[in-house]
This record gives sequence, C-alpha cells and structure tokens, in this order.
Amino acid sequence: MPHTPNLRPAPDKELVDIAEYVTDYEITSDLAYETARYCLMDALGCAMLALNFPECTKLLGPTVEGTIVPNGARVPGTDYILDPVTAAFNLGSMIRWLDYNDTWLAAEWGHPSDNLGAILSVADYVCRGGVTPPLQMRDVLIAAIKAHEIQGILALENSFNRVGLDHVLLVKVASTAVVTHMLGGDKEKIINALSNAWVDGQSLRTYRHAPNTGSRKSWAAGDATSCAVRLALMAMKGEMGYPTALTAPTWGFYDVSFKGQPFKFQRPYESYVMENVLFKISFPAEFHAQTAAECAMILHPQVKDRLDDIERVVITTHESAIRIIDKKGPLHNPADRDHCIQYMTAVPLIFGHLTADDYEDNIASDPRIDSLRVKMQVVENKQYSVDYLDPEKRSIANAVQIYFKDGTSTEIVVVEYPLGHRRRRTEGIPLLIEKFKNNLATRFPEDRIATILDLFSNPQKLEDTPAHEFMNLFVVK
Repeated sequence: MPHTPNLRPAPDKELVDIAEYVTDYEITSDLAYETARYCLMDALGCAMLALNFPECTKLLGPTVEGTIVPNGARVPGTDYILDPVTAAFNLGSMIRWLDYNDTWLAAEWGHPSDNLGAILSVADYVCRGGVTPPLQMRDVLIAAIKAHEIQGILALENSFNRVGLDHVLLVKVASTAVVTHMLGGDKEKIINALSNAWVDGQSLRTYRHAPNTGSRKSWAAGDATSCAVRLALMAMKGEMGYPTALTAPTWGFYDVSFKGQPFKFQRPYESYVMENVLFKISFPAEFHAQTAAECAMILHPQVKDRLDDIERVVITTHESAIRIIDKKGPLHNPADRDHCIQYMTAVPLIFGHLTADDYEDNIASDPRIDSLRVKMQVVENKQYSVDYLDPEKRSIANAVQIYFKDGTSTEIVVVEYPLGHRRRRTEGIPLLIEKFKNNLATRFPEDRIATILDLFSNPQKLEDTPAHEFMNLFVVK
C-alpha cells in the first residue's frame, strides 16, 4: 500500500477569523478611535492610582531584582525597564488592580483595557529595538480597538464563568492575537500563537468567589497579558501551533473545557465593542453594582441620620449581579468587599462616597456597614436581566429602596444605565477626564500633567506620536 502522509488539518475557523480580522480589517469608525483614546487615558490613570497601594507595588518590578534589559519596555509611573513579558505583567496588574478600568458585560464579562498591559509594553519594546518606522500611537489605538473587539465578541454569547473559567482567558487570547501582529507576525504566526493561548492552562475563577476571594483577581489580567506576550514572542521565533486546538475530539478546548459546545457568535469582528464599552467613572467597584452605588448616593441624604431606624434595604437587580456579587457573611479583604453588592451599597448609604480606600480594613471595621448589610435583601427583576443582554440596551440596572421601623419608606430609586454607559457619554466624558487628572496628580507634578493632557486633547498629535515617546511621558525617575 502506498504511504499516506500524516497531513495536519486546516486550522479552526475561529482561529482563522481572528487572524484575518487582526491583519486585514481596517478600522474606519471615528467613534471607535475617539473611545479608544478615552480608554487609553482612563487605563493609564487607573494604573497610576494603583501605585499608591503597597499590595500592588510589592508585585512589580523585574522577576529577579537587579535585572537589566537593554532597550526594555518602560513601566508607566515607575523607573522600571523590563523585558516585555514582565512589563506586561506589571502594567496589566496596575491597570486592573483597583477594579476601576473599563468593562464589558454580556454572557461573559471582563475588562478589555486589560489588554493595554500587553499592547503598550510590546509597542514600547518594538520601538526601542530600533524598528523603522517606529510604531505610532495610532497603531496602539488600532490594536486596542481590535483587542476589545476580540474579547468582547467572544464574550457576547459564550459564558466561560459557567464552566468555572475566569474571563482573563479572553484577555490572553485577544492580547496574543494583536501583539503577535505588532511584532510583525503574519496570519500563520498569529494562528500558531492563538492556538497555544487556547491550549494553555486557563485560570479558574476560584479567587473571585467566597470563601477564596483574594488579591489574585487584581493581578490575574496582568498574568494573562504577560502569557500573551510570551506566546507571541515564541511564535515569532517559529514555534509551531495546533490547528484544531478548539475542535479536536476529546483533547480540544471545546471537549475538555466547554462541555463539547462550540462558540456562538452574535456578530462579526468590527468595532462594536470599543464603541459600546462601559467606563467606570463614579466608583472603583465591580460593574454590576455601579448603578446600585449610584442609587445609594441619591438616598444618602435621606438615611444618613436614620441608620438605626432602618428595618430593611431592598436591592433589586439582574441575574448576573446575583450570581457574582450577592455576598452574605464575613468579608475578609478588599478583594472580597469590592465584589459584594451589599457592601458597595452600604458604604455610600452611610458615608456618601465609595472610593478605593473604602475597601480597606480601617473603613470596613466600622460596625455600621455589617449592621446594614445584614438588613439587605437582593432580589431579581426579570426585565432587568433581559435588558442586560439586549444588544440595543445593554443596561446594568439596579434599584434601591429603604424601609424604616416606623412603617415608612423612601421612594424606590432606579438607575438603569451607569454614568459610564454609551447612553450617558455626554454626561460622563468630562468626569472621566477629571478622574484622569486626579489619578495623574497622585504621581506627577503639574507641568507633566499639563503636557499629558495637552497630548490627549489633540487626537492627531497623539496618533502621530511614536509609542516610546508617549511612554517616556509616564516615566518616573
């Protein structure tokens, strides 16, 4: 019998679609570019604020102290010069640490600007390596738009949390695709890198849920971005891929990790996700509770002097919020508290604010918080759950009503769309810029802040700026 060669199969369509989108699709949406500038701005501001928290900064820097990396990537807000894999971990962790950067909510949720940890680190690294012409910030914005899109489109119809996997898997996949291209990779290399991202071990959600909630949820995205950069660099050296990483019977991702089900897709890869992404403007809090905290802020003047008179607090919400952040009993650390809708409602009811510092032990030890949490009931409004998944609405609705011991009650306060929602952009963008200025002020002098703000206020100047020159603006010496 003639010998039949062992031919490798054609790569999975899901891998090919992403690779072709990254290499071939032209972003033409003015709204996408505008929103990407705000995402870049906001993510870097969140990273600067995170540097004020020792639990974050203790994880930063080179893997081995004293390591010197010629032409390495800069880590904004610090004097670190690191290899791009480690730099991506640093910046990705900083962006995500306080749960304050942008958000995408669908069957799966996540924070697409997490990908900027990889994108900015690779852009800086490539430029300092002498590539001609250097990558410009327009290239960074395009990569951000495409990473948002890959992560967000995969999340629309596919719930990874329901099989116990953490959403940072999608950060790793999206970052792998775009940074392989930024490094000069063609479709084949992108597919090879992507296949390894799916074959790779994926993070469990263990660290996001009681009784194990912990600080890993603040560096998990940094870990995902660093893995992405490592896989991209390996692909660029010619490391092979695995064409049916998703669909291989028994051994592929679908059979092993997704209950044998293929991914579902609601729409093609374009620029929909960036155009509709959610900004966290008012509160550093898990996004499903943003409108609950806003309701509480509205009710604060009516209840701040009557806390002892409260009989119960009813929080009406949507199914995803109940599944993720409805927590009773002890909360053990800041990571536990910023994923508890009761805590994130109680604090603004009592104090009239909800800041990153409000999750720390000195605030959490106030007995009024747990006393009020015990009186809270969290119930689902079915219509809120429907509107949450409606692609034309994408609401994140919550309502809060306070009942007093004397039989009276406040009105029910309903907020369907948070301040960072596309429907409230006109109202929200000036406040987002103010948030950025305030975050920069925790790290830089006024003249540096003025220079950075001037650049962001001139879109063409920003887009034309070489990526390494942009990163120099954020170096601390």
